[in-house]
Amino acid sequence: MKRIIIFLTLTSSFLIIGGCSNYLDSDYLFDERMTTEDVFTNPDYANRWLARAYNYLGNNYMQDVSSKKAVPFNFADDMYFGDESDRYMKWKYGQYSESGLNGESDDIWNVAYQGIRQSSVFLNNIDINKTFTEAEIANLKGQARFLRAYFYWILLRTFGPVPIVPDEGIDYTKEYDELALPRNSYEECADYLSGELVEAAKGLPLLSQGIQDVARPTRGAALALRARILLFAASPLANGKAPVEVATAMVNKDGKPLLSRVYDESKWAKAAAAAKDVMDLGQYHLYVSFRKETGDIAYPATVTPPVDNEFSNSNWPSGWKDIDPYESYRALFNGTVPAYQNPELIFTRGQNQGGEGVNVMVLHQLPRLEGKGYNSHGMTQKQVDAYYMNDGTDIPGMNDMYAGRQGYEGRYNTAKRATGYVSQAEITANAYPELGALGVGVNKQFARREPRFYASVSYNGSTWNLLNADPSKDEKKNVQIFYYRGDPNGYKNTTYWPRTGVGIKKYVHPDDISNITPTGYDQTRLTKKVDPAIRYAEVLLIYAEALNELNGSYNIPSWDGSKTYAISRDIGEMKKGIQPVRIRAGLPDYTSDVYSDANKFRIKLKRERQVELFAEGHRFFDLRRWTDAPAEESAPVYGFNAYATKTQSDLFHTPVETPSLPSIFTLKMWFWPINFAELRRNKELVQNPGWTNPE
Repeated sequence: MKRIIIFLTLTSSFLIIGGCSNYLDSDYLFDERMTTEDVFTNPDYANRWLARAYNYLGNNYMQDVSSKKAVPFNFADDMYFGDESDRYMKWKYGQYSESGLNGESDDIWNVAYQGIRQSSVFLNNIDINKTFTEAEIANLKGQARFLRAYFYWILLRTFGPVPIVPDEGIDYTKEYDELALPRNSYEECADYLSGELVEAAKGLPLLSQGIQDVARPTRGAALALRARILLFAASPLANGKAPVEVATAMVNKDGKPLLSRVYDESKWAKAAAAAKDVMDLGQYHLYVSFRKETGDIAYPATVTPPVDNEFSNSNWPSGWKDIDPYESYRALFNGTVPAYQNPELIFTRGQNQGGEGVNVMVLHQLPRLEGKGYNSHGMTQKQVDAYYMNDGTDIPGMNDMYAGRQGYEGRYNTAKRATGYVSQAEITANAYPELGALGVGVNKQFARREPRFYASVSYNGSTWNLLNADPSKDEKKNVQIFYYRGDPNGYKNTTYWPRTGVGIKKYVHPDDISNITPTGYDQTRLTKKVDPAIRYAEVLLIYAEALNELNGSYNIPSWDGSKTYAISRDIGEMKKGIQPVRIRAGLPDYTSDVYSDANKFRIKLKRERQVELFAEGHRFFDLRRWTDAPAEESAPVYGFNAYATKTQSDLFHTPVETPSLPSIFTLKMWFWPINFAELRRNKELVQNPGWTNPE
């Protein structure tokens, strides 16, 4: 064992996360000169070393779900931010440099590799500790392997293939920038991470380690991350179907291709088997809230979905008879359900979300006047139209603005959009129970939509509850928010208004309200929320997507080799992935012609991910792995006419192009640029397509 002298330092910048709070508390500071033996033979110091790896994962640049201040990967063709228009336009026009928008390129790379190094040092030294039991050592190693894999995953999704630092033989007295390693291929990265996560799963516990350890990975977290990575490796961009200009540019200096040039269908089978591994653990299921016969404006009685012969008369999980689809989806994200009680949440950072986490997103979604928020995160018309009607049909006029546009075949209709506005008489008669008691004046294209729509979309005239409002400060509870020009939350000569006339409600709890004077990030009146980094609905959708791409049959061993899966495009198995998501949403299953046609199913699956996983950090990367980004990201952004007043309500509700929200897609937007500093430090690195090299 090499004896190295290290400075082990923890500072007050560390964030507290569930199980690491003992080691990340700002009162627990030290700066001591010691050897590796000193550190890793001491269980307290060894735990602190691992805690620092968790701290790297809590960095702003390592987030899956976050606001816009770090890197706005949460904003693709589905949502936008309007309060920093110059930054947004640079983001969407690709007008950023090899340093990113504000130096993020180097930050992502550096933080991830620091986390990798921190985890690797731990793995290479923890065995010298004789205090921990064998089971504890295995658990700690599993955590470190998971963390290292997650750092690599963030690099892979952001930059594409990256150098894999050898597990052994590295002189850890050197920093990464002293090493010169070429980029591994995408396939090599995926295979390495798959193996690492299997090893992690062997040591990690099957069940969560308790309330205080909610942010620590379990076996399911390792296997679910593996399924996600293998899905990306099977997808067109990495699996022989990348656009020619991308594939030819992604080559190492020795001519080695970084993206596979040959399609391999078996990769889909491996992804399906990996998802099946998680499903067969029997530890996870979709969260549901059960039916309420009575309620109030903030927690309404269950709105019964339209009659469906397959699901209406059966209780969960075979049907929706005894559940509340709206509250099931809303409560999953807004802080109602503690992470340790959420059967759907496979992995989360807990409160270790940096300074731009979910609560900060909510601050930017809350109405400006009534909610004391920034009123600046909004939804595109494309996303509004993606949500189904409550009977599972498409909204009339869905994506009509893209009729005839390449890439939108089979994804639009030219039926006339609903017109007219809900009257008081209709509200009194409970004609539109999904709109609630304050639905007067709502345009009827927002009526009779699926439950996920109402849990996610702040349409014009939607009700915000704001139950923590203080009447003594002239704050109001349960208010209807309109985005007409001239209304408090509509267009004005300021920054804080949604450019498309549509806001966002996902993650918002009925209690949420911001500060009295809307300055700063005051979260004192927000319900605490955790990030849904990996949840079971995603695993189910991975399973269905991967199965759909198969023509042949494959025998794939399970993660631990205890059994072998026969993997093929089996409609019964595909339904195991799709049906739970649809039932929880109160929607009928796809028709038989969709299941029998891989192309039709693919279109539906992509839409299901667009709706179910909205605002969870998936869309940006999904569009690229599918190679759909050129069509989707370059399509003009549409919304409602936010410049129209209430007296021009019909004009407001007619979709128009939103010129302040640009759209473009070029070669350099497939992958994030590698910073010049990294290219200078590591002479073996090659730059991503469309970006330049240092002189």
